[in-house]
Amino acid sequence: MTVVDGEGEPAPKKKPEALEGRSPGQLMWLRFRRDRVGVISACVVIFFFVVAALAPVIAKLYGKDPYTLYAQEPDYPFLLDDFAMPTGGFGGVSGDFWFGVEPQLGRDVFTQLLYGMRTSLYMAVLVTVLSVGTGVLLGIVSGFFGGRVDYWLGRITDFFLAFPSQLFFIAFMPVVTALFVDPRDETPTYLRAVAIILVMWVLGWMGMARLVRSSALSLREREFVEAAKVSGASSWRIVRKEILPNIVTPILVQTTYILPSTILTIAFLSFVGVGFVEPTPDWGRMFATGARIYEQDPSYLLFPGGALVIFVLAFNLLGDSVRDAFDPKTGR
Repeated sequence: MTVVDGEGEPAPKKKPEALEGRSPGQLMWLRFRRDRVGVISACVVIFFFVVAALAPVIAKLYGKDPYTLYAQEPDYPFLLDDFAMPTGGFGGVSGDFWFGVEPQLGRDVFTQLLYGMRTSLYMAVLVTVLSVGTGVLLGIVSGFFGGRVDYWLGRITDFFLAFPSQLFFIAFMPVVTALFVDPRDETPTYLRAVAIILVMWVLGWMGMARLVRSSALSLREREFVEAAKVSGASSWRIVRKEILPNIVTPILVQTTYILPSTILTIAFLSFVGVGFVEPTPDWGRMFATGARIYEQDPSYLLFPGGALVIFVLAFNLLGDSVRDAFDPKTGR
């Protein structure tokens, strides 16, 4: 049936609206934006990184630093009592010291927390990048080439997995520092940082390698990989164009779990005395101090403990949201 207008002429046909397709990345981003928990977690994580990056600026505006013993300054004569505990309530919280002061020494807790976050986050990011890069490289090589390459890389991975990581950290950290520093001298902070990074890197890539290897093994038999081989594509091109884009999701999700775990490990090393020591600000060192004086001043652990719990929880929730955004079948 022909549609006519008021003058009896055939009405022009409407052109069909063009359908705008979305890439997998756009669909992932759209699903992620709808996840309120994921968005809030991402904002919290970004806030922590921004605060850590701007720690010197914030400390300068605040007017304090994490190293000065303010209890010995003439401007604060009654900062600590006769038992070296903060005067006033809640650990000495006041307009001058927002998070209170450290018992026995009288240092500012707020700036210690800022610089402690900076130390832990920066080191955790570097360790995570190194561990993920090593695990992805060895996992792809092992899974794609198979055969003897897969066998020997698998045995190397099993060898490193056999180490009890926590005990190895405690036992090996003093050995690493003793190789470069005379036992009578104080170990420089940068050397401790390098030693922690190296030890955690050496013992932190195996889980990612196992994950990537299993994914590469399943993908190398797929039709599109076989078609690429038949067309004469090099192994590097197949890995870069066919294998790697299809395993980005598990790599990214696993990375969001590795980083908070690395932060906890760095804090653990400082807590047991083989990581950072006085006067370097660090989350783990603050926990070690709080564990010694929690009966006299339980409020000292509130701010560093709360900050660490919030960050780790937010990053784990962010990992769950990223996983659900990439694969909606796993949505909560």
